[in-house]
Amino acid sequence: MTATTHRRLRTEIPGPASRALQERRAAAVAHGVSSVLPVYVTSADGGLLTDADGNTLIDLGSGIAVTNVGHGVPAVVDRIREQASAFTHTCFMATPYEGYIEVCEALAELTPGSHEKRSALFSTGAEAVENTVKIARVATGRQAVVVFDHAYHGRTNLTMALTAKSMPYKHGFGPFAPEVYRVHGSYPFRDAPGLTGEQAAAAAIDRIEKQLGADSVAAVVIEPIQGEGGFIAPAPGFLPALSRWCTANGVVFVADEVQTGFCRTGDWFACDDEGVVPDLVATAKGIAGGMPLAAVTGRAELLDAVHYGGLGGTYGGNPVACAAALGAIETMRTRNLAAAARKIGDAALPRLRALAAETGVIGDVRGRGAMLAAEFCKPGTTEPDPEATKRVVAACHAEGVVVLTCGTYGNVVRLLPPLTLPEELLDEGLSVLERAVREEAAR
Repeated sequence: MTATTHRRLRTEIPGPASRALQERRAAAVAHGVSSVLPVYVTSADGGLLTDADGNTLIDLGSGIAVTNVGHGVPAVVDRIREQASAFTHTCFMATPYEGYIEVCEALAELTPGSHEKRSALFSTGAEAVENTVKIARVATGRQAVVVFDHAYHGRTNLTMALTAKSMPYKHGFGPFAPEVYRVHGSYPFRDAPGLTGEQAAAAAIDRIEKQLGADSVAAVVIEPIQGEGGFIAPAPGFLPALSRWCTANGVVFVADEVQTGFCRTGDWFACDDEGVVPDLVATAKGIAGGMPLAAVTGRAELLDAVHYGGLGGTYGGNPVACAAALGAIETMRTRNLAAAARKIGDAALPRLRALAAETGVIGDVRGRGAMLAAEFCKPGTTEPDPEATKRVVAACHAEGVVVLTCGTYGNVVRLLPPLTLPEELLDEGLSVLERAVREEAAR
């Protein structure tokens, strides 16, 4: 646990102890593994991180949307402790256990739609997304998979193929899995003025039909709000229109809710905002309060189409991770974290929009719930400004506020605070960000 309830800087960021650890890292850890901010965390509590130098930082990243329930949550910690003391692993495929079933039952209840569902548990978001493709191909007998510009779906070979951005995710790692086709989606800030969601969907569907033919498509895989691509929420009507086309043509509609799921956007899942019911939902990140767990949940007939033994993995649905998930879901329910996410958005979005109007260096502010973004552009244009973005982020880090970047152009600051973050810490974190942006505008 942290020794304080507020931001506290004892040294520069990073401090000497973190720098010493960074030197050790250079001799032991692969260069290709990156870190946004090289402060070495020793404890965390709520929305605060304490590093090896005793600095306490405000966490506006949640481990990339993982610790939605915050750090050190009793319902999560207690369940982990209890399960770890009983057993840590048997492999569900060897000798199963009740926790796996309980998580699948909870997912059937929470994910969109009232139809009969099944789930399979995995370890990572990429693994979950990859398995949605496996399931869709078996169930439909088709091969083609449609994805979208700016998409991010993971780092395995197949999910790299699904991902749009080359550097750093794909560069040099090919050849990639075949039968993946990319179309333009909906990016309101950069689309033609006035383009509706229905029109953007019609253009995407037209391209799919002309270049592939609906009867070749096994699945359309989409993030309801794109994550690494820039926190891009499609225009209203886009997702429903795409979903309707999939249903009419026997195409599996896959929602990648890895980053958007579990109350992050102000609903249990981002698809809930427009009442979209996916055929398959991929989840991970916020599901288990920081433990590695992922899932595919969807229509029973789709998951049951896969032959016995065709889904699984040694660590998928690990019992300790399942226990953590049940504690995290309990916390989300009892503390109504979907409403908490909406409250965060209601507090932050007006401030960010006012900041954009005041400074002129932010081209667009967007977000839903506690999934928030500011896209930096050169003043008076829509030209991306990744260098300004880097300077703003560096200034926040120096002041002990952890923020992250994203976006195809590297020009988006994203905010993913824990949904349990106290109001005063959110206010303080936003104030630090505001000062950094004003300093950038004054350059």
